[in-house]
Amino acid sequence: MTGESDRYVVRPGQASDAIMLARLHASVQLQAVSGGQPHPGIAAWVEDLLDGHPSVAPDDFLVAEDTATGHPVASLVGLRQDWRLAGVRLPVAQIELVGTAPEHRGNRLTERLFAALHERHAAERVPLQVIEGIPYFYRRLGYDYALANDGAPTVSAGALPTDGGGDGLTVRPATVADADDLAGIDRRLADGNALVCPRDAAVWRYEIAGRRPADLARRVVAVLVHGDDVRGYLVHGARLSAAGELLVVAAACTRPADWPQAATAMHKYLGHVGKRYEASAGRPFTAVRPILDPEHPLVRLGPPGVPRRPRGWYVRTADPVDLLARLQPLLRARWDAADLRWHEPAMTIDMYGRAARLEFAGGELAAVTPVRGAVSPSTEPETHAAIPPGALLQLALGHRTLPEVLDIWPDCLLRDRVTEHFLTTAFPQVPVRVWPRN
Repeated sequence: MTGESDRYVVRPGQASDAIMLARLHASVQLQAVSGGQPHPGIAAWVEDLLDGHPSVAPDDFLVAEDTATGHPVASLVGLRQDWRLAGVRLPVAQIELVGTAPEHRGNRLTERLFAALHERHAAERVPLQVIEGIPYFYRRLGYDYALANDGAPTVSAGALPTDGGGDGLTVRPATVADADDLAGIDRRLADGNALVCPRDAAVWRYEIAGRRPADLARRVVAVLVHGDDVRGYLVHGARLSAAGELLVVAAACTRPADWPQAATAMHKYLGHVGKRYEASAGRPFTAVRPILDPEHPLVRLGPPGVPRRPRGWYVRTADPVDLLARLQPLLRARWDAADLRWHEPAMTIDMYGRAARLEFAGGELAAVTPVRGAVSPSTEPETHAAIPPGALLQLALGHRTLPEVLDIWPDCLLRDRVTEHFLTTAFPQVPVRVWPRN
């Protein structure tokens, strides 16, 4: 007997899918915003993704095709990028545009697309997949809330400075001629202590001038300058939101001592941009809404606003041992900075099904290798820590500290205080300063 699921085939996307995928996603994404009509910003974004986007090739789309018609009826895309966690490179696939035509829902097409995506990334050793989306839904597919996103206060338009300050720092729209300077700023940020998504000059040129005007993901890049010297950047929305808010998605300054003046110059600039958008949008400019963490310097040193609850990104890793192995230089550096030396040849971290063996030479971390997990990690004498995989993911990415994990997960168990001290040092909380390459 032929089942309904046999009607569909999952395949890589093709450049020739552009028109049909743009039509599909425009008709299923953000329908509450578009009043049930095709969303032109979504259509333009899909077209851009299939037409020279620096993080996407056509086959990064996965398509569920109706074999009866040969038409795509569901799809998603994985945008490939390299993030940096305190200088360590982490390949990431950001999942976007998950959608199914209404008449084909109920056939588990989303699950089939994600299974194909996970299989592909496992084969290509892409350690992390991240996605924003429906609350709880992606937990069913192996994802966990493991990265903070947003949470900075919304600043009323009336609270923005209108004059004064800056001390010679000003903000102007970026041009493609600024791309090399912007890439240099990102290279310096990548060596800091935050989780970031650096862009090279080619990607900056794309962000400044490469997108269609209607692209929903298009952002406007401005540069912080002192004379001819580019000292930072500010990235904001290309239009006001439905609530009249101007979104800010990234801000950087090369000299920490400049931040008080830079924050004033940036907020003044955002006020001018908001007023200009107000005139063209036909609705009032109400506020600046930073999609930043509350401790970002632009936020801390800017006008006070109305606090918001942080949101979260879902994150998945198929192999937490591999993730720890990638972070080996960072773990070693953190222990060295704290002058800690492990007193045994190895430390075993069990993740209830698989385990990581951290090998030490002269007290310093030398290797991370996978080993078989214990049947009962809590009673196994060779196990130093038993940490659920979701908790380990949050520790590894700096989303939670070990004391927080111990408070939340009763099945996170440590052998002794020495192990607790080492792992607390290994996994501090990390600022998330990611503007993903979507």
